Amino acid sequence: MRIVTGTTSPFTRYERISVSPASCSIRSEYVIAFYTFKLQYKCNNSTPAWEQRKLGDIAERVTRKNENNESDLPLTISAQHGLIDQRLFFNAQVASRDMSGYYLLRQGEFAYNKSTSADSPWGAIKRLTRYEKGCVSTLYICFALLNANPDYLVTYYETNRWHKAVQMIAAEGARNHGLLNIAPDDFFDTMVSLPESQAEQQTIGAFFSRLDSLITLHQRKRLSIRQRSPVWS
Repeated sequence: MRIVTGTTSPFTRYERISVSPASCSIRSEYVIAFYTFKLQYKCNNSTPAWEQRKLGDIAERVTRKNENNESDLPLTISAQHGLIDQRLFFNAQVASRDMSGYYLLRQGEFAYNKSTSADSPWGAIKRLTRYEKGCVSTLYICFALLNANPDYLVTYYETNRWHKAVQMIAAEGARNHGLLNIAPDDFFDTMVSLPESQAEQQTIGAFFSRLDSLITLHQRKRLSIRQRSPVWS
């Protein structure tokens, strides 16, 4: 099966995708998703304008502390699961019991974990969606959006297009026990690629959000089939 897909996003130009019809891979699920949700753009020269903006122009830093222990939920960032309850992720609470000195993150806000891993060589930036609020380490750089679409930024930070900007500001000897040495001011000076139109941002963000949901659904179906049938094990 072959399809050609296009998008106005700078992440991908027109590209050909080839997948075996019998394939149950993630790539085939992306093909299914493109058939279902592909953006309704025609192949012409009237591509919406994109721009480069400093993160600090579209977001503000969040440094509110968890005073009076308003929240007792310790959060950590997982490259795969996003901002998640630390007790579930580690099967233990790594944070101290008194988290009044931690940052208080509210739903919809973002956090940057500067810790590196094989999956996230320049750390991970995630948005809080699972919980109303929670506590994160002050080693994280937290921010709230001012005038950009949050779903678009979630999509943007799932790519590697922001890695180069972070790589350029990481101080000499940046990896200190797996933690990047990046100053908040420098981080907010990094450039973000985004459409000038908020409507365009929303369209792209919604598309990939629905795409992720469809992939998750197919993964769960495959897991359920494998658990019920030894043939798929």
